[in-house]
Amino acid sequence: MSQQHLLFLTGSLAEPGLRRLLEELGDIPFTWQVHNLGVKVAALMTTDMIRRRLVDTAGADRVILPGRCRGDLDMLRDHFGVPFERGPEEMRDLPEWLGRDGRPVDLSQHDVLIFAEITDAPQLDLDSLHARAVSYRDQGADVIDLGCLPGQPFPHLADAVAMLKAEGFAVSIDSLDTDELLCGGHAGADYLLSLTEHTLWIADDVAATPILIPATPGDLDSLVRAWQALHARGRRALVDPILEPIHFGFVDSIVRYHTLRRLLPEAAMLVGIGNITELTEADTCGMQALLFGMISELGAGAVLTTQVSPHCRSAIREADLARRIMHHARAEQSLPKGLHGGLTGLHERKPFPYDSAEIASAAAAVKDANYRIQVNADGIHLYNRDTRHCAASPFDLYPHLDIGQDTGHAFYLGVELARAEIALQLGKRYTQDQALDWGAASVAVEQDLHCYAAPASTKRRRSEES
Repeated sequence: MSQQHLLFLTGSLAEPGLRRLLEELGDIPFTWQVHNLGVKVAALMTTDMIRRRLVDTAGADRVILPGRCRGDLDMLRDHFGVPFERGPEEMRDLPEWLGRDGRPVDLSQHDVLIFAEITDAPQLDLDSLHARAVSYRDQGADVIDLGCLPGQPFPHLADAVAMLKAEGFAVSIDSLDTDELLCGGHAGADYLLSLTEHTLWIADDVAATPILIPATPGDLDSLVRAWQALHARGRRALVDPILEPIHFGFVDSIVRYHTLRRLLPEAAMLVGIGNITELTEADTCGMQALLFGMISELGAGAVLTTQVSPHCRSAIREADLARRIMHHARAEQSLPKGLHGGLTGLHERKPFPYDSAEIASAAAAVKDANYRIQVNADGIHLYNRDTRHCAASPFDLYPHLDIGQDTGHAFYLGVELARAEIALQLGKRYTQDQALDWGAASVAVEQDLHCYAAPASTKRRRSEES
């Protein structure tokens, strides 16, 4: 395959640093060219400006824009006949963004189905069930699991299954009650959780795929017999030895998964991770990474997850990212590192892209009174053309602020300095005028960060000079 040629568009302030960064890449599997579009700050480029000022794409296979450049990239692609892409927001992240072959890491692939359980399904009406299912699907769920409650009637179970199927959802029923399993199966459910070797007769009565569990906790022999019996009938089934909570058999249950994989190397496997994420009071992003690493090594093709406890409110979204990271790492035979920062919600691998000397150099080039804020290991750096200070606390910077009676500006700086302090304390990337990135733990919705009606003079844009 021939080398790709990449064209990087930039502005006059960033051009020297961009060229230097690309030259330092060394032996790379692509050629490159930098084009200054004739604008000082590259982030201020618009797609209309690019269309007017870019004479040709110099034979490029792809055109890379600064990460903060906004606009319709499809319009540029259609006009020039070449794909346009946004690079990382920080130039220093460009080598990692380019990856091994000059392309961003592709996390579009995975091989694990996410069953997302609605644990209180009998207590919700059809409209509420539909809303919950849509929410779970939007977060990455592939199968909506209707969790039945012991002793709780579910009179609208069949209607719920029919409604969700009509809306295009894959549906599973989670119950140990044979009547509920039969009802869900006859209504069109795709999967039934959970059958044992003693309830295999249900699989003869409905078309749904069974998820099998041991007849008694830890009894792998019964699980193997159940799978073999269905396999002999030509029926597909998933096996789940049950992942137990910590201090209630957690390690032994991991061993059972490993043993079962050796006993049934061809069997489809499901891992229920809620006993760990829900019943361990710790941030779930890291747990998801470890759990999906195990799931990837086991070759398990499905997980059952819940997001009931408040600390698990982003469990589905985290699971979706974790399965993609582990799939890519396994396919590349590499460590699951440097692929995506979405599972490091509290800390970041490279939180401080600029050292104090570089920040001082940027401050020396500032010619206006607007305050710039940057963060590195030395503290919070605040500067404009008249002043430059560094401190660990915004309170230490307050005496050096010249804001007069401008309450909008005061509010703006208060918000930004609070974000900067949090970034310094936790070791997170801070970018002025942007909310801190909490990865998959935060709601993945674009927000207008200037949500208050401040006068134009109070809105301080972080310039590329920093």
